[in-house]
This record gives sequence, C-alpha cells and structure tokens, in this order.
Amino acid sequence: MASLDRTTHDKLMAVSTATLTTVLFKRGLKNIFLQGLHRLRPGENMVGPAYTLRYIPAREDLDTLESFADRTNAQRKGVEECPPGAIFMIDARGDASAASAGCILATRLQARSCRGIVTDGGFRDTPEIAELDMPGFHARPSAPTNLTRHHAVAVNDPIACGGVSVFPGDIIVGDNEGVVCIPHHMAHDVADEAVEMTVFEDFVMELVKQGASTFGLYPPTDPSTANRFKAWRQEKGR
Repeated sequence: MASLDRTTHDKLMAVSTATLTTVLFKRGLKNIFLQGLHRLRPGENMVGPAYTLRYIPAREDLDTLESFADRTNAQRKGVEECPPGAIFMIDARGDASAASAGCILATRLQARSCRGIVTDGGFRDTPEIAELDMPGFHARPSAPTNLTRHHAVAVNDPIACGGVSVFPGDIIVGDNEGVVCIPHHMAHDVADEAVEMTVFEDFVMELVKQGASTFGLYPPTDPSTANRFKAWRQEKGR
C-alpha cells in the first residue's frame, strides 16, 4: 500500500471535509463525500490510506458461525492484515440490517495501529466502539451478526462505500461532519490548497463576525480583498 507522507498527513488533519470537497470540486470531482455516514463520537480528524473489505449478500450454506474458524475468511483476514496507519473501509452495500463489524474486531484494528473504521452499513457494540481511541463512522447501530446479511468476499479490492468509489490506497479524511475520499495521486496538492483555503476562510470569518458583507469578500472579487488578506496574514503569522 502506498504510504502518505507526514507533511501531507498533518495538513489533512487540520482541514475540514467541507473545504476538501470544494478543493476537489475545483478539480472536477463531485462524488467524493460518503453519503449517510455518522461518526460515533466527535474528535480530531481521521486521516489515512484506504484498506478495503467488500461484502455481498449472505448465503445460508456459507455464512454459519463455523465459517469464522476458516483463516481465509475475508473479514477476519482483512482485520489481521490491515496495515498500521490505514483506514479499514467496508462496503456493506448500504445495508445496515446487520453489523459490518463489532467492538472486538474494531479493538483489534486499533491494536494494529489502524487510524479508523468506516462502513456504509452498521456496527454492533456501538457504545463500546465509541469509547475507542480510533474513530468509527457508520450509517446506524445494528446488533445482528454480519452473517445474517453479509458475506465477506474480497479484501483490498476497489469498493463502493456510501455511494463513492474507493480504491485501495485512496486517502480517507473524516471529521465530525463526515468522510471524504481523495484519489491518492491528488492528496499532496489537495492538502496544500485546502490549507490555503482554510487560512483565507478564517480571515473571512473574522471579518463577517465583525459585520462585513460577503459581497466582494467571499469569493474575493473586490480587488482590495487580496491586500487586506495579505496584511491580515502578516499580522496573524498565518
């Protein structure tokens, strides 16, 4: 799996998914915000490369409790092989009628130094997962075991999650609003622009709180805005 350099990682830790969606939109990408996901507990950003698990509908002759004893079981294999620093991304076909995973597997991922777990389905043991240091995002709580609805079929293949195409190694960023998928080859440039955009929006917010109109300020169509912004950056050390 392609790694993410520390500088880019730290920049993405400091920007919002809202800002990232705008930066990506400017590059022509419109469908990069995973739909219908909720964070179990607010906290700092989640950033890392995607490591994926794909489910198809369960089949009764295959999805029995005994299947967990098989070391090739894709769900268990994926958890045990997810690299440190990665985000474990689960394609549950948007089906939250059974759990994509529970607290034991999430805790194992945390012990392996993974940075987060995301599904477009549901989690069981959500009160316990919410207490982990590792962020979790899902559609809603779901107590039934995954075997009742899901058959784990592939690890680290391209998936769909929340209506978004996610390829292994894509950079995943989650905040308290949701989750964005950034194509890996764009991550460095997107991070740089998002940081610059965040600084400008902090400048705009300060003026708006003081009573300024957004006309000519946001977007900065008034020629004087650039000079005011430059002076503000010097004053604030930004």
